[in-house]
Amino acid sequence: GRGCAISVASASMMTNIVTGKKVSEVDALFDIFHKMCMGEDIGETPEEFEDDIDKLMVLSGVKQFPMRVKCATLAWHTMNAAVHGDAATTTE
Repeated sequence: GRGCAISVASASMMTNIVTGKKVSEVDALFDIFHKMCMGEDIGETPEEFEDDIDKLMVLSGVKQFPMRVKCATLAWHTMNAAVHGDAATTTE
């Protein structure tokens, strides 16, 4: 797909991180990543996701720019909808 640098980077990182993971693991990563981008407390990171979250932290700065949160989370919302069979998704 095409998009701004943030959305392309986030999508690329996401595909590398979620490939080969179980749906339950992808759901947990989606939740953690979304909270991180929104500036919410992600709680204690499960040990199995520490490396993944460390990599994604580079995108955590978007929380300071609300319009860029959508850029960073768009691919994640799309992946989440696809995994769960939803015909549509939103970044709202």
